[in-house]
Amino acid sequence: MNYLHFGDCLDVLRHEISDESIDLIYIDPPFNSKRNYNIFFDDKDIQTQRIAFEDTWSLKNIQESLSELQSLKTEKIHRILTAYSEAAPFAFPYLVMMSLRILELHRVLKQSGSFYLHCDPNMSHYLKTVCDLIFGADNFLNEVIWCYKERGISKTCYNKKHDVILFYCKKRGLHIFNYAQITEDYSEVTVKKFKYTDENGRKFRIRGRNVPEAGEWRRKTDIPPEYESEYTYRQYLDESLGSLARDWIEMPFLNQAAKERLGYPTQKPKALLERIIKASSNKGDTVLDAFCGCGTTLDAAEGLGRKWTGIDISPVAVSLIQRRLFSTYGKALSKYEVRGTPKDELSAIKLWEQNPFAFQDWWITELGAFSATYGKKGSDKGLDGIAKYLIGTDREEIKAAFQVKGGKVQSKDMDALLGAMNKHKCELGVFLTIKPPTGPMLETAGFSGFLNTHGFSYPKLQILTLAEYFSGKTLKLPQTNITFESAPLKGKGMNQLELI
Repeated sequence: MNYLHFGDCLDVLRHEISDESIDLIYIDPPFNSKRNYNIFFDDKDIQTQRIAFEDTWSLKNIQESLSELQSLKTEKIHRILTAYSEAAPFAFPYLVMMSLRILELHRVLKQSGSFYLHCDPNMSHYLKTVCDLIFGADNFLNEVIWCYKERGISKTCYNKKHDVILFYCKKRGLHIFNYAQITEDYSEVTVKKFKYTDENGRKFRIRGRNVPEAGEWRRKTDIPPEYESEYTYRQYLDESLGSLARDWIEMPFLNQAAKERLGYPTQKPKALLERIIKASSNKGDTVLDAFCGCGTTLDAAEGLGRKWTGIDISPVAVSLIQRRLFSTYGKALSKYEVRGTPKDELSAIKLWEQNPFAFQDWWITELGAFSATYGKKGSDKGLDGIAKYLIGTDREEIKAAFQVKGGKVQSKDMDALLGAMNKHKCELGVFLTIKPPTGPMLETAGFSGFLNTHGFSYPKLQILTLAEYFSGKTLKLPQTNITFESAPLKGKGMNQLELI
């Protein structure tokens, strides 16, 4: 069984994942770049920015977390983090939060397991000191560099065109490394060295075997057939694995035109994850991504026949991952269970009581809309979410505005939704509520009439209670929802390269 968890990975790791149960861990956590990452809802009338996550770690709860590290008897980690509080105060909060999580990741990793930490050059050296203490410096295997040759101009320093991937194992010598799975094709220069052809038409070259270092053959790039003997062997091109993998990978990032691009910030190429999974796991092994974002790791693991577990704190991510996996694999998708999201009315109400904004984001996302105020607190001015649909053979585009209320509801809430519909040019409106609507609210919805277009008829205003949602009642909306289609990034300096 595969699992997709909604929640903070620290809580999920501690309460849901057993000791030494994971074969391979890859994480791509926020980079501590002091930058907010946004997803843009592409619309001519509004640009709804939804904070997918905020990569600005604060000092809030840091002292509590530092004390927890001390109580876990991680004295060396506590000492080095305390030193960083003075030597690198900008990195200190981030490193404290990451240390707690990396400790848990080390716990759930099998003795034969491998750990990949994807980060940027701003934090890699700090994170390596933490990982060295947790995994042991002897279990550090590689600093893998992912480089990309894309546009960018810097007049004060070299162009910054790479990320860092720290590669550790739980116990050196037991870890899996399938080097034959990630070899690269020979270059044209190397292929030309296979300059001989046997009687069957197979290309080969002659290599020395146990040749003395000072011997004549050692000084030659190849050995001619007349010198074949017990000291030589034939290396056939069609039997050669290719070049062994290097510790740097040149692979383009996902640009605007990339087919796999979902518009999610920090999305990594699927090929990069496939390479890591092939190298450090076998079919049937379990792969964990504790910051799984838009699900690239899970997608790659599914395609390669691995079991997977994903964790993300964003309901947008959890919804996007499910859509992505079903779109890619359809009925062939392996069975998986979503944990942490409300499964009934009581658990949904509990989420609202604990975190009204998380509840709002969850419900809106479940209904196929973007949360217009994701991660933001304060007045929503009648608009909590927005969705886009296509209808008819000419693919007419229409929009629906969503409003969520958890407490007492009244007629003015419907007025606010109508105002938002008018402001943002939404043809349809959906009012979501925990409490039953009042009589005047039902009258307002009824008097709003219908949108009649292309032979279809949709109520302009619909009300759905939480109880109705869990009883199976559905909204009457167009079937072709294009809300989650990728959209171009907007704004000065906001391009995909900067978000990687």
